[in-house]
Amino acid sequence: MTATLQLSAPAIPSNQALQIACTDANRVYRDLHMYVIALKLESDGWHIDFEFKDPDAQSGGPHYIVDATTGVISWKCYEQ
Repeated sequence: MTATLQLSAPAIPSNQALQIACTDANRVYRDLHMYVIALKLESDGWHIDFEFKDPDAQSGGPHYIVDATTGVISWKCYEQ
């Protein structure tokens, strides 16, 4: 007998996960125009990373994991 893994669409779509992260990031950083945002669905949720557009910039922006089922931020890290 062979088991088949069925992957379903996350309850929280990418645009909603991004909005959740951006709301928190705006509260802390206020201005996000200097960041490129990368978003990827992993087994533990939506990974959302804010990285400086300028490759010579020091430090970085916020990083999040947003639960793909509940929309709760399960992990975050602020680089300053």
